[in-house]
Amino acid sequence: MTAVYRTEAGAQAVRERYVRTLRGWPVPCEHRRVPTREGETFVVVSGREHAPPLLLFHGSGTNTAMWIGDVASWAEHFRVYAVDMIGESGLSAPSRPPLDSEAYACWLDDVLRGLGVTRASMVGASLGAWLALDYVIRRPGRVDCLALLCPGGVGRQRRGWMFKALLLKPFGRWGLRRTLRTVAGLDMPGSGEFLEGMALTFRQFRPRKERLPVFSDAALRRLTMPVLVIAGERDAMLDSRDTARRLAGAVPHAEVRLLPGVGHSVVGQSEAVLTHLRKATASGGAERR
Repeated sequence: MTAVYRTEAGAQAVRERYVRTLRGWPVPCEHRRVPTREGETFVVVSGREHAPPLLLFHGSGTNTAMWIGDVASWAEHFRVYAVDMIGESGLSAPSRPPLDSEAYACWLDDVLRGLGVTRASMVGASLGAWLALDYVIRRPGRVDCLALLCPGGVGRQRRGWMFKALLLKPFGRWGLRRTLRTVAGLDMPGSGEFLEGMALTFRQFRPRKERLPVFSDAALRRLTMPVLVIAGERDAMLDSRDTARRLAGAVPHAEVRLLPGVGHSVVGQSEAVLTHLRKATASGGAERR
């Protein structure tokens, strides 16, 4: 675990907090550990066994805990598989193959095979949204519906936030919390507990330094399934207006919503995502496993 953490003690502290958080999962669930070519992958499974499958992919530096506020409504209608991405601060293997390779799609092939899922809808946030896009572009026909929150790999990546983070670094824990509020947009009411958890993680976690590959227009045109994109207009990390512009040109059927006053952290969109997913399912999208 030290490959993605500064120390083993720090890794243990983050894992323990995560396990405590998972005890508050709002619906009945089971924990699975799926063997893959990149190592073991941790998945939290909720919802009726024969409901349409839905995979959730969290953002970088986070884990499946980010979906605690959403999963209850989604699990009423779907078999929900919340996947801890490899190389991140969850309970999956610390493996970080190159992002500009087929490695992540092959890893997800193994995850889906281990879960017994052949086709699914997908919801992703930030890096997790990039992961969903990468998979559907490389594996057309296996994804029925996409809902993407602040997706990476589409609009321009902003670099100015890195300078702000460096300026705040000498201020220790206060500076880190301030960075998370201003850069990640974690300044909404009620975010204190989540903010503290993120602060603990990033005191110990080694973020990815690799730049996210950007999908070409030709690749984006392969998104023939229903697509919903929700992003914050004030995103300090990704140019949301550029994301909207590129999708309008390459994926004209996609529904794109830019939220005024919202940064990179997009929350409170459970019902909007659910409406999109259920509409796609009702129109004949998701197949049963």
